[in-house]
Amino acid sequence: MSQHEGIRVRSNLRWTVLAITLMLLLVGAPAWANDDSDSDSDGGGFCSTTAIDQFFGCKAAARSDFLIAKAICINLSDEDERDECEDDARQSRREEKELCHDQLAARFEVCEDLGEDRYDPDFDAESFVDDYSTAVNSFYPIAIGNVWEYESGDETTVVQVLSETKLIDGVNCIVVNDVVRENGEFREDTDDWFAQRLDGTLDYCGEIVTDFESFDGDMPAIPELIAIDGSFKAGRDGDKPGTLFLGTPIVGALYRQEWSASNAEDMALVVSTTYSYGNDPALDAFVPEDLANYFCGAGDCVVTRDFSPLDPGPFEHKFYANGIGLFLETKPLEGEFSRITDCNFDARCNTLP
Repeated sequence: MSQHEGIRVRSNLRWTVLAITLMLLLVGAPAWANDDSDSDSDGGGFCSTTAIDQFFGCKAAARSDFLIAKAICINLSDEDERDECEDDARQSRREEKELCHDQLAARFEVCEDLGEDRYDPDFDAESFVDDYSTAVNSFYPIAIGNVWEYESGDETTVVQVLSETKLIDGVNCIVVNDVVRENGEFREDTDDWFAQRLDGTLDYCGEIVTDFESFDGDMPAIPELIAIDGSFKAGRDGDKPGTLFLGTPIVGALYRQEWSASNAEDMALVVSTTYSYGNDPALDAFVPEDLANYFCGAGDCVVTRDFSPLDPGPFEHKFYANGIGLFLETKPLEGEFSRITDCNFDARCNTLP
């Protein structure tokens, strides 16, 4: 696997996805996809079976959303508004069904690379630290009191390691708070729960995401909670922890960062452990050269490709520097990036380019 290709779409996988998709379209769901049947895979294809079950769940959700949208449209008295509402509902259903197929293909690609085993990671409290006063992983330095600040266009993000812990399945997880503002207005407040393994690997145990929006005319103008999408907690409703960052990153290593079925399925692929600007045009895209040279002049930065089967296509490159952690995120397809503007635990943040 090359450093910038990400997950390969193999020929046999493409044919498998095409064959299964045609089968689903032509003959509908097989017997094991019914609610009252056992969908476990006797042949051991647990990953693919999970993906197919999620596909049928996605299709059912799309139909449910469509019926609810129709119910809303029925109660519009104006005929033109009602017709437009129903057209929008049909278009949304088409888009949701197309997304279901795209997600199935993306999950099959993951299964091809990770294998067909069940995803059931070890989460033994004896494997984790209890003291978060000092960082174990220098590329992801989680220590109480550490603060990072980032900027992307009109958006600013402040990340802070709090002196708070959360006990999850017997593991003492540290609370890391993210606050996002857009043009100075409050947009998102997230508490992440991380656990530090003795070998340096950082586990992602869950998060509670709260999205806010301000509305003109409100007096006072208090941001309103509009969504908690993506929130999950290991051990609740089948959710499981993931690997946020490896203790020893290895090029080509692919891992689940979180697993909450059809809710949070972020993944990461290590694409470089020796990054420096100018050696890989694909990784250099939208990277500020002065910032990369400042942190990666020795050619020792780690880069991951982060993506999610829930949103096939888009991806991010995340850049990590020794002693600093995450200092840059790029979105090559969108032509955007977010860069560090300050931190409180390393003198290099005082003289950022």
